[in-house]
Amino acid sequence: MTQTDRSTPFASRLVGQYALVTGASQGIGRAVAVRLAQEGATVAINYVDHPEKADESLAMARTASSDRGHGKLDHIVVKADVSNEQEVTAMFETVLARFKRLDCLVNNAGFQRESPSEALDIDTYRRIIDVNLNGAVLCAQKALAHFVARGGGGSIINCSSVHQIIPKPGYLAYSISKGGMANLTRTLALEFAGRGIRVNAVGPGAIDTPINAAWTGDPEKRGVVTSHIPLGRVGTPEEIAAVFAFLASDEASYITGQTIYACGGLTLFPEFRENWAS
Repeated sequence: MTQTDRSTPFASRLVGQYALVTGASQGIGRAVAVRLAQEGATVAINYVDHPEKADESLAMARTASSDRGHGKLDHIVVKADVSNEQEVTAMFETVLARFKRLDCLVNNAGFQRESPSEALDIDTYRRIIDVNLNGAVLCAQKALAHFVARGGGGSIINCSSVHQIIPKPGYLAYSISKGGMANLTRTLALEFAGRGIRVNAVGPGAIDTPINAAWTGDPEKRGVVTSHIPLGRVGTPEEIAAVFAFLASDEASYITGQTIYACGGLTLFPEFRENWAS
């Protein structure tokens, strides 16, 4: 499949599954929700603001299911701030009342803010950690409790970042949150592996999403970013969503505790493409 030919037919690996995707009103979260729907899953689309965008995601998921021959699946939207324990509890109650079961949780909600580290506002720092990391913990706790109570396993997939392992100066809170995501993933995977529950993460690189709007629409800045990517281009949300769908499927049944980096090679230390030291 070439860079311009990504028309490979979607599989139907998730028929009969029920999934919750946090932060699914745009970007990677929306692409994941749509891809899961394309593969036959019934999806709960979480959002915290801009309900019109969540409704767009819902419409896209419905169309995706229908176009792939899965019929009119009962996709829903559910509002919740994942950093708020009460709202997370209410969200899971809503989803489980509607779906009766959950098979997959995708912890995708997150954001970033640029600031020199010495001037980072502590309230901004706390908000980023609360949403990106603590929100994933709260949602994982609820999903795990459900998986354990009903038996039969389950899957949690965390949306991390290449900045789980690559420092990102000027984005201290974001980097810390993604570094924490690494051990959240590994610790839960080890703790619950014996119960058939898999916990993995996807680490996107430079992806054309609203969170990267500061450079995606500027040709000069985009060129600078692209120059550091070994594959020579920015990734798409749909390419990342494909990795989530794989990890949610039985094809990944022997994978747990791993972060799959979908980054065009950014984690390969691209500055060493030409040797500058012996």
